[in-house]
Amino acid sequence: MTKTAPKLAVLVKGWPRLSETFIAQELVALQDAGLQFDIWSLRHPTDTKRHPLHDRFDGQVHYLPEYLYQEPERVWAARRNAKTLSGYTKAYETWREDLRRDPTHNRIRRFGQACVLATELPGCTRAMYAHFLHTPSSVARYAAIMRGLPWSFSAHAKDIWTSPDWEKREKLQDHTFGAAFGATCTKIGAQHLRNLADDPARVELIYHGLDLARFPPPPNRIQRRKSAPLKMLSVGRLVEKKGFDRLIQAFALLPKRLDWHWTHIGGGTLSNTLRDLARTLDLSEHISWSGACDQPEVIAAMRRSDLFILPSRVASDGDRDGLPNVLMEAASQKLPILSTSVSAIPEFIVSGKHGVLSNDSPEDLARAMIGLAENPAGAETMAEAAYDRLISQFQMDPGIARLSDRLRILCADCN
Repeated sequence: MTKTAPKLAVLVKGWPRLSETFIAQELVALQDAGLQFDIWSLRHPTDTKRHPLHDRFDGQVHYLPEYLYQEPERVWAARRNAKTLSGYTKAYETWREDLRRDPTHNRIRRFGQACVLATELPGCTRAMYAHFLHTPSSVARYAAIMRGLPWSFSAHAKDIWTSPDWEKREKLQDHTFGAAFGATCTKIGAQHLRNLADDPARVELIYHGLDLARFPPPPNRIQRRKSAPLKMLSVGRLVEKKGFDRLIQAFALLPKRLDWHWTHIGGGTLSNTLRDLARTLDLSEHISWSGACDQPEVIAAMRRSDLFILPSRVASDGDRDGLPNVLMEAASQKLPILSTSVSAIPEFIVSGKHGVLSNDSPEDLARAMIGLAENPAGAETMAEAAYDRLISQFQMDPGIARLSDRLRILCADCN
């Protein structure tokens, strides 16, 4: 049976991406809720593994030219065809004004990708939805102006905190060509964007939450003895905002009496730098670098660990985490949590109740690890409380219901 052509186009930076499983979770849930859409990806995949969620998406995935010079005929044909669209002139003027303030190759690439998107979208398309407020939303905005379509976005972390205010403000205040609405996944992010919007109602707080159907019940954990080895786990990209450099420095401050081992899961640009740091501090025998892993491997690692650590911090360029889904994943397995009070993490973890939130200095992280190692009963109690909070307040379904309603209305309003 031939499927009905979808009215919605969803833009993402890349598909599939192991580091963005929260996006895959949302899109599969929207699909399961009856929403039909195709994915338009700005980049080709680079991960060698796939998440099981990626295989559950049954729409089409289209790849825009990742770099314009790689597909010149496609780009120039799209530019010629785009010029025949009624909104092309306004889109070009909007882009030129943006380019004046942001004279980068990336800004040029966004317009070329928008021309391809605008001319290759099927005629039945009624609206667009972009994941991330920066590059994907710019491509969606230019293409939407060309085609005379409404668009919307979901904002997360880096896109909120590293995009210039002028760009966020224009995407949130322009009634003719700005976003019809934006969703974001943290209170702190929602408040920031509402302060920039002409109408705060344009910005909705929609937590990603966790689809607990994808996770096994938590294991029957046996309380760790104080003298037993402390098996610690972190999952996250090896980039500045994750704070793993300071965590490794904290490991060097742990007392000799503490028997510990740390496993890291994830890739990232600082991989060689952090491995060198561990060797310099003579910590290599205490550390396992697992690289990128799929969800079953991550959950298995959580189930055999004693403590989950995410030492998030604000990067030098202002980038920071939002509310990392991996914290909720750890909570789903009743794994005690040590993190920091950066950004929206306290929206899920109240320190001393659902886990421990430390400052991100090596000294404070070391003290927190020692405290948790020496109080396994307290760690277990906090893990139970985090699990209860996940079940009662951070499941996925309420947010998906609200988001699917907004997207259906957006598509219907353009009929």
